[in-house]
Amino acid sequence: MLKSLAFKLQEALVSVLPVACIVFLLYLSPFTTLSNQELVVFLATTVLLILGIGLFNLGADLAMTPMGEQVGVGLTKSRKTLLLLTVSFMLGVLITVSEPDLTVLATQLKELVNESLLIWTVGIGVGLFLTLSVMKIIFKKTLSSLLMYFYMILFAVASLLIMNAKGDFLAVAFDSGGVTTGPVTVPFMMALGVGIASAVGGRNASENSFGMVAMCSVGPILAVLLLGLSSSGEMTYAVPYQSVSEILPGLGHTILSVMEEVAIALGMIVAAFAVLQLTVLHLPKKKLIQIAIGILYTYFGLVLFLGAVNVGYMPVGYRLGCELADQAPMFIVGFGFLLGLVVVLAEPAVHVLKKQVEAITDGRIRGTSMMLALSIGVGISLALSMLRILLGFSVFYYLIPGYLLSLGLSFFVPSIYTAIAFDSGGVASGPLTSGFILPFAVGICAVFGGVDKVLENAFGIVAMVAMTPLITIQLLGFRSVVSAAVRRRIAMRRILDADDDRIIEFM
Repeated sequence: MLKSLAFKLQEALVSVLPVACIVFLLYLSPFTTLSNQELVVFLATTVLLILGIGLFNLGADLAMTPMGEQVGVGLTKSRKTLLLLTVSFMLGVLITVSEPDLTVLATQLKELVNESLLIWTVGIGVGLFLTLSVMKIIFKKTLSSLLMYFYMILFAVASLLIMNAKGDFLAVAFDSGGVTTGPVTVPFMMALGVGIASAVGGRNASENSFGMVAMCSVGPILAVLLLGLSSSGEMTYAVPYQSVSEILPGLGHTILSVMEEVAIALGMIVAAFAVLQLTVLHLPKKKLIQIAIGILYTYFGLVLFLGAVNVGYMPVGYRLGCELADQAPMFIVGFGFLLGLVVVLAEPAVHVLKKQVEAITDGRIRGTSMMLALSIGVGISLALSMLRILLGFSVFYYLIPGYLLSLGLSFFVPSIYTAIAFDSGGVASGPLTSGFILPFAVGICAVFGGVDKVLENAFGIVAMVAMTPLITIQLLGFRSVVSAAVRRRIAMRRILDADDDRIIEFM
């Protein structure tokens, strides 16, 4: 166990260190005036972030992944399809309404939509699409065709929103797709897909293992868009980020709040698993002890991670955004690209997906190649988002061509790349994106356009982070297709150009 933890901590150190180095270099540069207190708090929370990611990843291996797989296998083998679909819907709703990031989103929209109404509507959206993704696996339907259909519906509803002069809802709605597939739900959902696909079997079992996160990212977007159509009044926004000096006096309250949020989120999954254990699964005691230990690791890992983001990364991200926009606006686009290259590596669920990809494909799709494509995609998304903030145009000008390109690529690449790509979009837009990148964007926007422009220009950055990996990872698949075609052509040419004297004739 200690060896595994040491390896996970080493992985986390490699992931988080680039982000910390960038912030430290900015501290030394003339472009920012971070105080010594802010730097010390940031470095201390970076240590906690590393510990949190390491513990979370170990907990995911010991608990979240086995729980998801066992639920998927056990319910599928029971041959009670209605029970499987009902449990999937309930899990989708309960896990989503307990996601800490969703509460933050609901608070931002409380002037327009009732918080409880928004949370439960989004939860029902995730539950419905989780059920649809389970049906996709059972009935062996193609992910790309389903995504094409639902995204066409999504963009049709978005167009209605624009026609009704409610375009400010667009960025928030698309951001919600990334917010609701958070660190608690992603490992469980991915493992659930693996369990169901392995129990169903078939020629495309490995491909069917992916796509659950992708489908569940669509539901929240549709839910918020529909709420936007039915809402009335103007959207208001107040910058929620406090400075480090303001946070430190209430540090105890902040940590207790995070502990409560994580306990509720994990408690929903544990309660559902306990009921299924008593009624359907009946796992041995040894396995249950391993899962219980893993849940503890997951809990403390998430508390450390989210606590570090709230205390150190949010205020520093907002401060850096404000100061860079004021002192060095010409470097903002390039800095956004650099930050995007490294920040995605620190997302906890990204490492869970990387491990699953390597395991399901038996190493045919290398984790390093996938991480490189993911990193480049997020870097491009942040650079484009910084440009949008500077020029002040709608995120829809990116999202429409971006999603059309990604959906179009799905017809030319192996299906497994499409499934992995759309899952990666939900995984990449995790809590560090909303806890460091979004405050950074809000800070830039507050300087350039004022707080009134934040909803229109700063929001949508999470949606961009979720979209660009769909393109870059499918391009990785397209490269493999082209490489295979070139190799076949070279081999055929060698056969055709072979000297006739070397051909042996058998009589």
